Amino acid sequence: MIDGRRIMTADEIRRAVVRISHEIVEKQAGTHSLALVGIQRRGVPLARRLADSIAEHEGVRLPVGALDITFYRDDLSLVAQQPIVKGTDLPFDLNDMTVVLVDDVLYTGRTIRAAMDALMDFGRPRAIRLAVLVDRGHRELPIRADHVGKNVPTSRDEVVKVMVDEIDGEEGVLIERRESVVSEPVGPFG
Repeated sequence: MIDGRRIMTADEIRRAVVRISHEIVEKQAGTHSLALVGIQRRGVPLARRLADSIAEHEGVRLPVGALDITFYRDDLSLVAQQPIVKGTDLPFDLNDMTVVLVDDVLYTGRTIRAAMDALMDFGRPRAIRLAVLVDRGHRELPIRADHVGKNVPTSRDEVVKVMVDEIDGEEGVLIERRESVVSEPVGPFG
């Protein structure tokens, strides 16, 4: 990929997380029966950051989980013959909770559909909300985020790359143009 341009700095990511954390608490009218679940991979550190921010301004530590949607994807056969499973960790009861799914980029909506399917295998939340760092458009399913760090219009031949210290050793969000759209069988799943 080439033509990468930075659309969010580390400081902008931090500010977006703080703002989203306030929005989540406000929409929920508090923190009672509220949990955060990050979608593997980059949604997990973002969920932990949201929990840290909520703890800082509300004095309450929300439960945080991690959700692996690998086997719930509708394009699993196109992705890899031997998919890498990252693991699900939901150390709390989902029943009657408001669960905020957290992901880095909202694109087609297919990742979120898969995440909701996976979540339902672990319990029946009262409500599921969605928080994303970047909404890039191009939805294929009727899914929208409740909380968005940044809306970024993109073309289908661009890729939004989120980098977080916990995984990538650096912070930022880039938009990169694909070298060859034709060579890839399926666009990024998201």
